[in-house]
Amino acid sequence: MDLHATYPALSDLRRRAQSRLPKFVWEYLDSATGTEATKHRNRAALDRVGLMPSVLHGEFTPDLNVDLLGQKLPLPFGMSPLGMSGLIWPDAEAHLARAADRAGIPFGLSTVAATSPEDVAPHLGDHGWFQLYPPRDPEIRTDMLARAKAAGFTTLVLTVDVPVASRRERQTRSGLTSPPKLTPRLMAQVAMRPAWAVGMARHGLPHMKMLDKYTQGTATANLPPTAHVGYLLRTAPDWDYLHWLRDHWDGPLVIKGVLRPEDATALEKAGADAIWVSNHSGRQFDAAPASAEVLPAIRAATKLPVIFDSGVESGLDILRAFALGADFVMLGRAFHFALAALGPRGVDHLIDLLARDLIANMGQLGARNLRDLPQPFDLSPL
Repeated sequence: MDLHATYPALSDLRRRAQSRLPKFVWEYLDSATGTEATKHRNRAALDRVGLMPSVLHGEFTPDLNVDLLGQKLPLPFGMSPLGMSGLIWPDAEAHLARAADRAGIPFGLSTVAATSPEDVAPHLGDHGWFQLYPPRDPEIRTDMLARAKAAGFTTLVLTVDVPVASRRERQTRSGLTSPPKLTPRLMAQVAMRPAWAVGMARHGLPHMKMLDKYTQGTATANLPPTAHVGYLLRTAPDWDYLHWLRDHWDGPLVIKGVLRPEDATALEKAGADAIWVSNHSGRQFDAAPASAEVLPAIRAATKLPVIFDSGVESGLDILRAFALGADFVMLGRAFHFALAALGPRGVDHLIDLLARDLIANMGQLGARNLRDLPQPFDLSPL
């Protein structure tokens, strides 16, 4: 099958993924919080970014390489961590890590993934990023960092935009709890999705495996539906917490969830190595600006590398982010849509699809590399 003929865009993979996932899993992956206004703002803001085509540049092959955190990467995008990734597709984290290694791009693993750093280590390439949801206890903190380092993760990502559990009403309505409990209602949904069901029967229902060491015997009955056992360990980090991490992690430190320019400036002074502009794809706070709206101001506020996510669906969106000031782009939902749609080959297909889309659009712009893009302009109606 020619995948580019059958699935020429992420929207095709998304549609097939929805047809293969139980509804409660789909709602977890696709939903945001509140009325999902921030999620829609992310998409609308990117659609407003215009790039002027340019002509008579002759034949050339665009260079997609980027330099990030001391490494040369062959593509300007990577795989963002997603909590409970293994709920979306059986053994998701290993499939994604292997695909990232094949492509030579970053793979992010969450503290609340469905596998542990030790289990994903055999599949990890040279660009493993570990996303830390900050534990309160310094001993647990120290142990988590040691485990991530020993497993081969080179970059630490501190997520700062989840001080409390968000409500995620659509997810709650689906009946999903953490850990997942297969009620008769959910079992009926599972029965309609045999590929997902067979895979989960082989691997077992996922849980947050890294936390097993720290949560044995911990009661979760009083947690809200969108929280999980990790919230019993977690704290809302402050500047002292950041300084502690900087002192205890000897690799690149990325701060994820930044929307204010003044925070980017302060983070640079505090020793961060990169700023990750993100509104958590609308999953945390429904009155946040679109990530694309704040990206230019954050770019102007810091000399650090700027990473971008939220709403990205194509190579053209990646170019839009670069034109607004990004140095790298991460995608989370997109790779899970691809995996759920076609299994591991879907992930490889999406990487190829994004690369082809980058090349096609750079040809229209006359851009030989990602630093040769035109100034963006506003496509909003006058």
